[in-house]
Amino acid sequence: MAWIYLVLAGIFEMFGVMFINKLHKDRNIFSFFLLFIGFAGSFLFLSLAMQTLPMGTAYAIWTGIGASGGAILGMIFYGEQKDWKRIACIALVVCAAVGLKLVS
Repeated sequence: MAWIYLVLAGIFEMFGVMFINKLHKDRNIFSFFLLFIGFAGSFLFLSLAMQTLPMGTAYAIWTGIGASGGAILGMIFYGEQKDWKRIACIALVVCAAVGLKLVS
C-alpha cells in the first residue's frame, strides 16, 4: 500500500506544479485552490508512504515522479521544448525511480 501512496503523492505533486504555472497566468482564487489541493495531497500521501518506506527511497521517488511528470506536463500543456535530450533525461529519472523500487 505504501507504494500506491507514493505514486499518488507524485501525481499530486505533478498536479501542484502544473497549477503553479496556471496561477502565474490566471491569478485567481480557483487556481490557488487547485495548487493548494495538489501540494496538500502530495504531502499527505508522502507522509503515509513514509510510515513504511525508508525516507531516502520515498523522497527520491517522490521528487522523481514530480520532476519528470512536471516536465512532461510542461511539454504537453505549455508548449515546452520536446527534443530528444530532454526526453532522454526524463527517461533516466524514471529508470532511477524504477531501480529504487526494485532494490527496496
